Amino acid sequence: MSVITPVLMAGGSGTRLWPVSRKSFPKQFAALTGDETLFQASARRLSGAGYAPPVVMTNSDFRFIVAEQLEQAGITPGRIVIEPAGRNTAPAILAAALMVAETDPQGLVLVAPSDHVIPDAAGFAATVAMGAQAAAQGRIVTFGITPDRPETGYGYLELATTGEGPQPLARFVEKPDASRAAQMLAAGNFLWNAGIFLFRAQVMIDAFRTHAPAYLDPVGQSLDQAQTDLGFLRLAKAPWLLAEDKSIDYAVMEKADNLTVVRFSGRWSDLGGWDAVWREALDQTPSDQGVVTDANSTAIDCHDVLLRSDSDEMQVVGIGLRDLMVVATSDAVLVADRARAQDVRQAVLALKAKRAKQAESFPRDHRPWGWFETLALADRFQVKRIVVKPGAALSLQSHVHRSEHWIVVSGTARVTVDDAVTLVTENQSIYVPLGAVHRMENPGKVPMVLIEVQTGSYLGEDDIIRYEDVYSRSSAD
Repeated sequence: MSVITPVLMAGGSGTRLWPVSRKSFPKQFAALTGDETLFQASARRLSGAGYAPPVVMTNSDFRFIVAEQLEQAGITPGRIVIEPAGRNTAPAILAAALMVAETDPQGLVLVAPSDHVIPDAAGFAATVAMGAQAAAQGRIVTFGITPDRPETGYGYLELATTGEGPQPLARFVEKPDASRAAQMLAAGNFLWNAGIFLFRAQVMIDAFRTHAPAYLDPVGQSLDQAQTDLGFLRLAKAPWLLAEDKSIDYAVMEKADNLTVVRFSGRWSDLGGWDAVWREALDQTPSDQGVVTDANSTAIDCHDVLLRSDSDEMQVVGIGLRDLMVVATSDAVLVADRARAQDVRQAVLALKAKRAKQAESFPRDHRPWGWFETLALADRFQVKRIVVKPGAALSLQSHVHRSEHWIVVSGTARVTVDDAVTLVTENQSIYVPLGAVHRMENPGKVPMVLIEVQTGSYLGEDDIIRYEDVYSRSSAD
């Protein structure tokens, strides 16, 4: 059996897990069910014997997060591919198939979302091995999850029989209402659609040629014109935008006649809402009262609740609560009925309509060199905490509307201000006048922490003129 190339889909915003998941840092990069992030757990699950280094499909905003989290997990990627714009899963999967086919047209490709929870990694590996046998014979394999409840939040796969082993797919079923979901659960020949696919690269390319040929030219041209950017593969934008925004299910799968379904009966969740996080936590740590809390939350006389705080400065206490979800971060709190978990995205839309920054952004802003967060913001001043990774450097830049005062509180900074280069150590400070060309670097082996005080008439992140940048950025990102 040939080696399988995993393709991890790492885009998306995960709005149903707001406020912990936001557009600037979505759920796959958060540690929602353990010490590892969902992305890291997914990459680890699809690594080791029998797997090639993973291909990751992501976007420009997340490229450095992907690289950093893979490095932390000790996983070397095959390629980190930057999609120029979101076009759903169809063009991304075709691009991955074309890339694998460049070296091995008959190579096996396993496409999986990077935000799923599958605790039984060994059981899932055995299921993938079963599917690989069918894929080697030219089948497109989709994996279905044995349902344990009449779930209305998932699409379903209908099987021709209720037997075990690889089986032909009868049809895809859209998300049902509660009554229909109960009927399908009782029937026994319906599985949840996990959105995980296994196929030979050329088989998928041929499926597009037969069922969705309009994708071949724009995706192929985007790949042909792709450029390497600091180790990332950046697909060409102009042809990519010509590809229709459509899921692989609608573009190919629902039309193909060579689909096989392999059943996985272990625990699985796409963590599609806080109710799913609640259920997953109870599976890990059962509670007679159905109470899920973390280190920063306390439940008193509560039943069937989720209490969570991602901030050490924010303690959440519930008294006499029933069937509620309370999720707090340092800048937002969600309180909702568990039955309304799928409606959390409405909160994001409402916040966007009122232009609340909490809709999409976190106080902590992740950058390739580290991160910063705003501690205080007023009309003409802003105070930030900035953490710079060892060996990292901010761009050489200047500002039109603000000056800056830097105080190092941990580590050592190498600071350039115009023609002067100075080492600034703990408890020392330096002033950067308005208009001065400056740069901050961390020459040490530990993270460098400083407090930045900005003063001026405009304090936005877009007040920046960038002259040189080791991360090849052209805007204030």
